[in-house]
Amino acid sequence: MSLKTGLFAVLLFVGFQLTTQAHDIYSPLRDKAGRNCCDDGDCRPAPYRVRPTGVQMFVEGKWIWVPDHTIQYRALPGDTGETDGGHWCGKFENGPGYDLGYATYCAILPPNPTAISEPAFALHEGQIGTVP
Repeated sequence: MSLKTGLFAVLLFVGFQLTTQAHDIYSPLRDKAGRNCCDDGDCRPAPYRVRPTGVQMFVEGKWIWVPDHTIQYRALPGDTGETDGGHWCGKFENGPGYDLGYATYCAILPPNPTAISEPAFALHEGQIGTVP
């Protein structure tokens, strides 16, 4: 094996390992039907807010409604805490029944989100950043 080929193989392996490790916290997630919530890049940390009419999550710069049947109340081992336990798995799709074109596979909220009315970091309409 040439030096270039060997170096390329090592860099490819290391890059794959870092991507895999970063996404590993989502690999055990399943929806209520037992299907994987995540397919490589479908899951991400996401700020959330609990409203009287349901839950919204901040995904790709927009607040989207999350269907109740997709919500799981649990802690994720390896969660870095930047969204106080909020994670969204899904993708953008066009079709009937999708909120703003987003299809939610799974929405993860901390085990007891009803104990707080709104996370301290929550984003408000038109605001990006933290709430003082």
